[in-house]
Amino acid sequence: MNDLIKNVTENVVFLLEFLAVIAALFAIAYAAEKYAQKKAGVKEKIFTTRKIAMIGMFSAIASILMLIEIPVGFAPDFYKLDFSELPVLIGTYAFGPAAGIMIEFCKILLKLLFKSTSTAFVGELANFAVGCSFILPASIIYLFKKTKKTALAGCITGTLVMTIFGTAFNAIYLLPKFAQLYGMPLDMIIEMGTKINPLITNVTSFVIMAVAPLNLIKGASVSGITLLTYKKLSPILKADTYQVKVKSSVSA
Repeated sequence: MNDLIKNVTENVVFLLEFLAVIAALFAIAYAAEKYAQKKAGVKEKIFTTRKIAMIGMFSAIASILMLIEIPVGFAPDFYKLDFSELPVLIGTYAFGPAAGIMIEFCKILLKLLFKSTSTAFVGELANFAVGCSFILPASIIYLFKKTKKTALAGCITGTLVMTIFGTAFNAIYLLPKFAQLYGMPLDMIIEMGTKINPLITNVTSFVIMAVAPLNLIKGASVSGITLLTYKKLSPILKADTYQVKVKSSVSA
């Protein structure tokens, strides 16, 4: 009975920590947008009806992509590559950092509806927090000056931040928490990595050789596709601008 109460308490505490992370990241994104509006002398709602609808659409696409997981040969099976950050980054560039955080959050909720957690929510927290560490710096850089150069700079910065943060977050929090919630020694997780790569002997070598490359590959691929497609998608996503252009061409 005591073990059951302990397990329930640990899971509740973990979920509360998860919610705290979501709230903190959303607050940062919201404050950045408000500051950008103030600097530009613009007063408008962060969330319009149309933007909320677009958040829903991008969240649905992202949740579907999250279900398509690609195994990587250099990490244990519970680390897989997915491209769910692609619609998140495109949506974030189009509608701002606050919208990006909401897309990330809704993506996780929808994914849990399609497929329940298999990692005691640790995998979902990892996907959300690491994803936000990618889109938040990228979108904030792009928010203040929307050019090709800042989009590229944002993608590079986001990829580097995600790699560094994701590596440290796994080592300091996620791996120990995963071991705790599953009631298994951390050494057992390290052994899974050792079987794939003999150079993995501890937590540090595990995250450097398994987690860091995964985040680099994900960030680079998502960034590349976004930079190649965003310019063509942007006028369609921003309907008002698109309509003005269409009217102008018809008048001409």
